[in-house]
Amino acid sequence: MRIQATELCKKFNRSVSVDGNKKKSRQEEFLAVDHVSLTAKGGEILGVLGPNGAGKTTLLRMLGTLMKPTSGTVSVIDDNGAEMTDDIAVKRYIGYLSENTKLYNRLSVREMLRTIAEIYGLDTDTTEQRIDQITEVLRLQGFIDNRIERLSTGQKQRASIARCLVHSPQIYIFDEPTLGLDILSSESIIEFMRSERERGRGVLYSTHYMEEAQYLCDRIVMIYKGRIIAEGTPAGLMEQTGTENLRETFRSLINGIEQEKKETDEEGAL
Repeated sequence: MRIQATELCKKFNRSVSVDGNKKKSRQEEFLAVDHVSLTAKGGEILGVLGPNGAGKTTLLRMLGTLMKPTSGTVSVIDDNGAEMTDDIAVKRYIGYLSENTKLYNRLSVREMLRTIAEIYGLDTDTTEQRIDQITEVLRLQGFIDNRIERLSTGQKQRASIARCLVHSPQIYIFDEPTLGLDILSSESIIEFMRSERERGRGVLYSTHYMEEAQYLCDRIVMIYKGRIIAEGTPAGLMEQTGTENLRETFRSLINGIEQEKKETDEEGAL
């Protein structure tokens, strides 16, 4: 199974000051995602890297069918090569995790998982089997029967991921899954992503942690100002830019783009 994005664009409106006057503003359109095409497939981890405001979250929301693009298409292709057209069926194949995911604080983790399983139409036996499996994989044993409002940040993040797993999706979309977590919680989530890749699942995720992406990802998509500026394996991108790590790679690419823009602006001013 794979997600195929073709020429995706998403426009928003924003306020900009007039002649530097903060009291006067006007509305203008901007492309948060600008003609992005990519493929996320089973059996690989695809990292989406970029600074704040680059368009990563908007892109992931469109890929997860949670947001409609202004233009372009998102297609979910099944294992037989056929495009899936049933929106509800598509959502059953995708597990989406956002840093803004809301949990049911007054429920225990186990109660929440049972509720989510019921929404997806799982029967009781399947639900209990899935909860047992998820508890083992994400090491929930110590807090699965605790109310969510009493959990630590790392425990809540693992509970959020558990919520994505109940219906056994084929593709995971994770937006900053390890942001702000302690080392042990981060390692647990990273190992989970690796194990799902080994099971043939696809993982598409964004992160600010370049070292994490370099270690974890099979392929990288680097985004800047809504556009893909580079795509390839971590090793290939470092070789292309003559750098030793992805942090330096990204800095090199950005510097090149900004220098080219500066030169173009200077030529236009002559």
